[in-house]
Amino acid sequence: MKKVTYRNQFSKVLGVSLLIGLLFSTSLFSQDETASAGDAAKGKSLFNQNCAACHALNKKMTGPALANVEASIEEEGLNREWIYAWVKNSSGVIASGDAYANKLYNEYNKAAMTAFPTLSNADIDNILAYTAAPPPAPPIQAVNAPAAGASSQSGGLSNEIVLGALVLVFGLLVMMLFMVNKTLTRIAEANGIVVEKDNAKKRTPIWKAFAKNQFLVLVSVIFLLLGGAYFVYGFLMQVGVDQGYAPVQPIHYSHKVHAGDNKIECKYCHSSARVSKTSGIPSLNVCMNCHKSISEYTGNPEGPSQEDLANGYTNEFYTGEIKKLYKAVGWDEENQNYTGESKPVEWVRIHNLPDFAYFNHSQHVSVAGIECQTCHGPVEEMEIMQQFSPLTMGWCINCHRETNVKVEGNEYYDKIHAELSKKYGVESLTAAQMGGLECGKCHY
Repeated sequence: MKKVTYRNQFSKVLGVSLLIGLLFSTSLFSQDETASAGDAAKGKSLFNQNCAACHALNKKMTGPALANVEASIEEEGLNREWIYAWVKNSSGVIASGDAYANKLYNEYNKAAMTAFPTLSNADIDNILAYTAAPPPAPPIQAVNAPAAGASSQSGGLSNEIVLGALVLVFGLLVMMLFMVNKTLTRIAEANGIVVEKDNAKKRTPIWKAFAKNQFLVLVSVIFLLLGGAYFVYGFLMQVGVDQGYAPVQPIHYSHKVHAGDNKIECKYCHSSARVSKTSGIPSLNVCMNCHKSISEYTGNPEGPSQEDLANGYTNEFYTGEIKKLYKAVGWDEENQNYTGESKPVEWVRIHNLPDFAYFNHSQHVSVAGIECQTCHGPVEEMEIMQQFSPLTMGWCINCHRETNVKVEGNEYYDKIHAELSKKYGVESLTAAQMGGLECGKCHY
């Protein structure tokens, strides 16, 4: 039989070639799969920038919930290419007569989706990876919240123990002094020593001596009258002054969260302060401009502070207050529409000037350029809104005496400013020098 010399070598070369080819194709496949899978971290950022205004992951908003949206699309017999076309130009897909596109359009009240032609396919892949990712685990801070409360309670308990021990020691000392006094008295009596108690010469009581001295009586009466008048005057001057008044509202509204954390301008909600005498109470429609899309409070990335947890201001608490808003305006969160069953919210007024005092918000905000915090304090730090300033006549007059009038760019003040500046010999005029102390300016 003839021997084949290179048969085994040929088989080895062929096997190695097949193995390399298999590994190379697997590598290409895995790279292609990775490319199509997308980056969930980048997708979260893109989702928050472009999609979060109208979409959430696990509930309906202006548009459908987007958790595992690609799997839902595949159930309709569509693929990722359809998603690319829909995101970049939804109107075009609807106009083409696509059945599923028209179904979505009609189901969501024919709300046109914003086109995103600048998003690349890779960007959309990243967003799809984020929508397919499992939900994040709850923050550790919320889990450890009871422990924090327990530690504060234990700290309070130790203080009580220390105070109780001090009271006990003080009581023992008093008891020991009483026993020592009693023992010494018995020793003295045993040795024949008489302790004189009632043998002391009787003296005139102090009150009788005081009553006989007419000068002391007169001075005391004068001091009593002056002191009484001082306290009565102080009491009467506080009538109608509600500084620090912070009533509980039917829906908890945190200026700290809205004006502080989210940097919402005061005049966005209190828009009439620019053009009207009053700042006005924002209508609930203004609240729904944002809360139509914000149905739950997620808080700061670092979680609630220990102070907030101690006061009960958790994410769940704020979310519950948003639900009260929905109930008041009659908003159906599931179907994303108004039911028509609304009811007024009975807000409790905080700042209330007397009827005889005239104050115009637009004159101070728009003309004078006074910041809201000048009168209302650091509202961006207030969890519960309170009256920061006393709002008394004296407080207003001091402000008029210290605040210069803004005359730049206002031709109305040119002539009067020149004349009054010459009269008072100053370059800048205060509101008081411009007539801000005249009674008729603030009182009808």
